[in-house]
Amino acid sequence: MPQVIEPKMTKELISRHGLTEEEYELIKKHLGREPNITELGMFSVMWSEHCSYKNSKPVLKLFMDAKDVPSGPKMLVKAGEENAGVIDIGDGYAIVFKMESHNHPSAIEPFQGAATGVGGILRDIFTMGARPVLLMNSLRFGGLDSPVSRRLMRGVVAGIAHYGNCMGVPTVGGEIYFDDSYEGNPLVNVFCLGIVHGNPLIKGIAQGQGNAVYYVGSTTGRDGLGGASFASREITESSGEDRPAVQVGDPFLEKLLLEACLELIQKDAIVGLQDMGAAGLSCATSEMASRGNVGMDVNVAKVPHRETGMTPYEVMLSESQERMFLVAKPGKEKVVEKVFKKWDLHAVKVGTVTEGPLLRIFNGKKLVAEIPAKALAADAPVYVREEKEPAYLKEVQSFDPMTLPEPADYNESLKKLVSHPTIASKEWVYEKYDHMVRTDTVFLPGHDAALIRIKGTKKAVAVSTDCNGLYCYLDPYEGGKIAVAEAARNVVCSGAVPLGVTDCLNFGNPMKPEVFWQFHRAVEGIRDACMALNAPVTGGNVSFYNENPEGAVYPTPTIGMAGLLENIDLRIPSFFQAEGDSIFLVGETFNELGGSQFLIAEHGLKKGLPPRLDLEREKKLYEFIWQGRDEKLLKSCHDLSEGGLAVALFECCGTGSLGVTADNFDWALTGGLRPDAVLFGESQSRAVVSADAASEARIAEIAGKLGVFCVKLGKTGGKKIQIGQWINAEWSELSDLYRRSLRQKVEQL
Repeated sequence: MPQVIEPKMTKELISRHGLTEEEYELIKKHLGREPNITELGMFSVMWSEHCSYKNSKPVLKLFMDAKDVPSGPKMLVKAGEENAGVIDIGDGYAIVFKMESHNHPSAIEPFQGAATGVGGILRDIFTMGARPVLLMNSLRFGGLDSPVSRRLMRGVVAGIAHYGNCMGVPTVGGEIYFDDSYEGNPLVNVFCLGIVHGNPLIKGIAQGQGNAVYYVGSTTGRDGLGGASFASREITESSGEDRPAVQVGDPFLEKLLLEACLELIQKDAIVGLQDMGAAGLSCATSEMASRGNVGMDVNVAKVPHRETGMTPYEVMLSESQERMFLVAKPGKEKVVEKVFKKWDLHAVKVGTVTEGPLLRIFNGKKLVAEIPAKALAADAPVYVREEKEPAYLKEVQSFDPMTLPEPADYNESLKKLVSHPTIASKEWVYEKYDHMVRTDTVFLPGHDAALIRIKGTKKAVAVSTDCNGLYCYLDPYEGGKIAVAEAARNVVCSGAVPLGVTDCLNFGNPMKPEVFWQFHRAVEGIRDACMALNAPVTGGNVSFYNENPEGAVYPTPTIGMAGLLENIDLRIPSFFQAEGDSIFLVGETFNELGGSQFLIAEHGLKKGLPPRLDLEREKKLYEFIWQGRDEKLLKSCHDLSEGGLAVALFECCGTGSLGVTADNFDWALTGGLRPDAVLFGESQSRAVVSADAASEARIAEIAGKLGVFCVKLGKTGGKKIQIGQWINAEWSELSDLYRRSLRQKVEQL
């Protein structure tokens, strides 16, 4: 039994480790004694919300416990069971994908915070034996009139670009929103998808008494100390003092680590493999042992250090990057060491798998920690938090945008929208990303969904990340549903079939009943949409405590959707393709302006009910697009989201070689729709498609049989954006506003 060492376990020390007095008593119960400082630190990081999900687990069970969840695609691991979700896509291939957050580190040190977020999500993928083939991101910043927001955005984008470009993994798209609620607390959610073919699927498990456990990769330093705990509390005015909690990444070293791990997996030398990310060695050792129902002896004196005088506490809690922990198969130890030596990386045997349940940490011959592995991992405390509907909802939801006057000049309204940073071109961002490396990118950034071919096959994978935080603020349940539906719709508009979801659930402090109510309702919305759209949740991440000194960010349950296109030749681009093609609006429009970008840009209001989502109507839209795809009728397809129909028609013009003349709006006027709702409303389950004039009758026939609203609006051509009697604008003027607005704002010093 390790001796209790100084400092003494005071209330202040326990509190500084993010533990409550009740949790400290539970620790003593698990140990049968007082913990020492190393053990206290290990419990601190492993019982943090970031690692244990102690506040969110009861709600997350909704994703698994729903009786009517469709069987859907073939999931090869259960949701949350491993480092990432895995779905079989046929012919011996599987996709491995996951989304994670690095919000708090990015708020303190944006470049390294974002860079190491990319590094961590890459390791989650290749840990399982998959080669990463694409990266995406979902970002939120405060308004760009703020110097702080501009600094954070520049740093975050640079960090993402640096790590992904150096790794040789294309960053193929994503989304960015701007709102004052994210001021000082940006959201940096990173998504990665990899392909497995031939390699066995590797799990993060320790098994086999006496098997050697290896520390591989980079050295351990003091960077990232307590990062998991840091990510489990609110950002305050003094959070800058936590800069040591932000890790420092080395993408060139990670590239070597990726190749070494994949080579070792091919040689069938590994029982289990785990990334040392949040909570570092504490997490990797305890989780692998807990999953395998085994114990483990580990000697931290053998861990390669980059700094002198490191204590066991520091080694066990360090979150230094580019490190992995593995269990070797019997007789394969020399293979492990040889492969990592070839790639000029550390591979040090630091311990063995044991029979009992105990994780024992030694420093040389001295026992410095002895904890049941499950006490740190599977048996971490779980709480059911108090919930309360926020008082603000009654006021914001009762507001009726139809009481507002219509704009005096719809041309000016469109200009305001296309120049708003949330809608404006993100060219300034994605020109910094290498989105063509590996030569598999088919749809470049700017399309509804990114599309990546799978070499040697006709298959392609479509991916999209989506969430409208304002919708979720105004109605968390409906906002959660819409986040799933929009991500699925983007994938479908490319021609693909949605397969599954990974999520990144960003919310404020779960100890606040109003925040937890928002979280619970959003999860219910996500569950119901995933069930209806046959796209199961494969895993994900919860990020709580996203609060700045002014309050919580908008509830932002970001969805990463992956889909499969069996025949890449049937892909559908987002942009108009030829002069004289017919343009159709597919899906019903309603007098819905609540929560819209139009309401923000034109009236400065963030109120009203967001649009209602009918999941049956959503599914019919998908069937229409898939049938049009199979019959090769659709030359382009673009979903309608922020900014509504007018913005979508402008975006469909792409680089401007084709304009728009949309003059058929009798259906709207006779249907009692207001012009501002027709042009800028964000009614769900809609898309703009284009087709040859010869296909008009067949398109109408398909829509009629499916019961999908479909109307021809006009034709492509010219150099103007002409929409009904309301908008007549030069494409070049709109394009200039669209392309330079974000660039001008973010490049201000």
